[in-house]
Amino acid sequence: MGDGKAPPFQPAIYTLDLLLRLVDLGQERSYAPTGLTQWAAVALIGMGWLLATTVAAGASRVLRRT
Repeated sequence: MGDGKAPPFQPAIYTLDLLLRLVDLGQERSYAPTGLTQWAAVALIGMGWLLATTVAAGASRVLRRT
């Protein structure tokens, strides 16, 4: 937002922002987790990288010529 205010917190969008590392939805920048939720955020980021790696491996296998 251009007025300097943080966007309203939306848990689903925040989760997608952590999982999809290539897309910036603005939630992660505005809401920094602390304590136990910080570890949950790290786990979501790790799962996002695992998901991206799995999709890339599956796509390369499908697209490979035999």
